[in-house]
Amino acid sequence: MKFYFALLLMGLLTQNFVLAKFLGICPFLGVSKKLDTSAGMSAAVVLVMVLATAVTWPINEFLLEKYDLAYLQTIVFILVIAALVQLIEIVMKKYLKPLYKALGIYLPLITTNCAVLGVVILNVDNGYNYPQSLVNSFAAGLGFGLAMIMFAGVRGRIEHNDIPKFLEGLPITLIAAALVSLSFLGFTGIIEGMGLM
Repeated sequence: MKFYFALLLMGLLTQNFVLAKFLGICPFLGVSKKLDTSAGMSAAVVLVMVLATAVTWPINEFLLEKYDLAYLQTIVFILVIAALVQLIEIVMKKYLKPLYKALGIYLPLITTNCAVLGVVILNVDNGYNYPQSLVNSFAAGLGFGLAMIMFAGVRGRIEHNDIPKFLEGLPITLIAAALVSLSFLGFTGIIEGMGLM
């Protein structure tokens, strides 16, 4: 149980895919302007990460590894992720039209979100079993969501302040992202200090 708790803390804080591994930066910068779209994108990414792991781990374990086809891993994983994103896009278009319109182009971009591909590959590379892989993917998704929602709040504050002309737009956004990322460095020793791993 300690190991699963450690996986959860690592995904949320110390090994955050956006703020520590710098994966998934495109939606992080593109969708984090408003809290509601950040929350919607985060929920979609959590769902895709967990579903992608639920499908890719058995494919890798019982098909690719068993028949020495591990070299096809990346291609197979991308195809699975693309299919899952299309399924989620269809469901959102039918039942969650305002969120579907708010996410716009960023919803199909989950397919190419390297955080989603990164989590399924890291699960295999780290040798996690099926439950550990699912927990790690869920934690990584929650960490992505935490970063998105926190940064949406930061960007909301930035909008209502006087910013020097040369820092307006992307420069101040990148500086704010760097400061949020630095804040997560404070959590680096938490897992070891608690004796969880």
